[in-house]
Amino acid sequence: MHKITMIVEGMSCNHCVRTIESALQQLGAMGKVDLAHKSVHIEYDNSNTAITQDKLKEAIENKGFEVVAL
Repeated sequence: MHKITMIVEGMSCNHCVRTIESALQQLGAMGKVDLAHKSVHIEYDNSNTAITQDKLKEAIENKGFEVVAL
């Protein structure tokens, strides 16, 4: 398992948390959102070439949030 943390702007409520976690699950990754620190902790199987950091970032940004740092 590979672990990364992304700093994400625009999250403010539990609906935001569910939206991001659902988007990551659709890719096969597990995400844990920390609203207080505006971060998303992500775990994924890095042997699965279909999952990349760029695709994870894109999944979050396609839901209307902005990834400002990895």
